[in-house]
Amino acid sequence: MPLTVGFDLDMTLIDPRPGMAAVMDAVAAESGYPLDGAHFAANLGPPLDMVYRGFGVPEEDVPALVDRFRALYPEVVIPATVALPGAAQALAAVRELGGTTLVVTAKYRKNAALHLAAFGWEVDHLFGELWSTGKAEALKAHGAAVYVGDHVGDVRGAKAAGAVAVGVVSGPCAADELTAEGADVVLPDLTGFPDWLRANADRLSAGAASSPAPR
Repeated sequence: MPLTVGFDLDMTLIDPRPGMAAVMDAVAAESGYPLDGAHFAANLGPPLDMVYRGFGVPEEDVPALVDRFRALYPEVVIPATVALPGAAQALAAVRELGGTTLVVTAKYRKNAALHLAAFGWEVDHLFGELWSTGKAEALKAHGAAVYVGDHVGDVRGAKAAGAVAVGVVSGPCAADELTAEGADVVLPDLTGFPDWLRANADRLSAGAASSPAPR
């Protein structure tokens, strides 16, 4: 069977933190709400509406602040974002094996697509505005055997989809947090992912995602 691998975006494939902090601080200055760009950028993962609620923004103002963040995003975040080590190679490894790539992210899909285009990364499917176990529907729909992410929410999404959960310690969650959440494999970053994938591709393609992950 074809091998399908899903990836998270922020702090898995890309590091958008400087731009994300700048946009959140700009929204704070415009709105008067006590939004902390540095804290936000250091804890990327949850969707914007959840983040705003965490900062105490009243429910009625959340949609407008989400829209404003998204409007500022392309000019500020896209040019300031860098690829994380091994990201391009990880995507390429799936293609080399004849597999299918998915990016499943909590980010607004339009802005996620701008990031992929900026790096010249082609993926087969892109899904936005999905968080934690909400990612499972997209992963299951495309038969993902593996889902790679940096957050405990990504591990939950992988497990809910019956996929092997590969955690990378490039985001806000430490290795022990990812393991405690149920990650099958934890890597320091994506640089080791191609070798791991090649070593286990046959098992994964044969449906090993439903059994304990190879290490």
